Amino acid sequence: MKSIRMRGVAGATLPIVVTFVLAVFAGGCRSEAAGPAATASAAAAEPQAGGPVLIQPAELVNILKSPKAQKPLVIQVGFYVLYVQAHIPGSEYVGPASSPEGLQMLRQRVASLPRTQPIVVYCGCCPWSQCPTVGPAYQMLRGMGFTNVKALYIARNFGVDWVQLGYPVARGR
Repeated sequence: MKSIRMRGVAGATLPIVVTFVLAVFAGGCRSEAAGPAATASAAAAEPQAGGPVLIQPAELVNILKSPKAQKPLVIQVGFYVLYVQAHIPGSEYVGPASSPEGLQMLRQRVASLPRTQPIVVYCGCCPWSQCPTVGPAYQMLRGMGFTNVKALYIARNFGVDWVQLGYPVARGR
């Protein structure tokens, strides 16, 4: 499987960024080598045993809407351009957990919280099986001693598995 790395994003033209955002929300990040069958199986793949504790989008929506439920701290650990395009209302952006800088920002954000604080991390840049950010964020939080951490299970991408389902969305910063 090929991985795609973007270098010099600051110098990228607006159409490239817009095309990337539209591609993510329309169909997710896909490897050049992945055909329709590979994409379908990746989207349907269930998380591995022993991996992060998961929360489904519908379950998180119900918790966030409930006046009685304890609200988790919801943190987007993906890419800023996607956060600005659409994110879960009330969620915070800390930086991509696929980078040391993003992990450090996450570490700083949660450092003073009680280790029992409910936390949900999410990204949604691409299919669950290909996400470079949620796993490192989840593992770091667990390593810091947080006992109530969950990863939002986004099977395909945030656009398909949240926005298109009509779940609440905020835009901008």
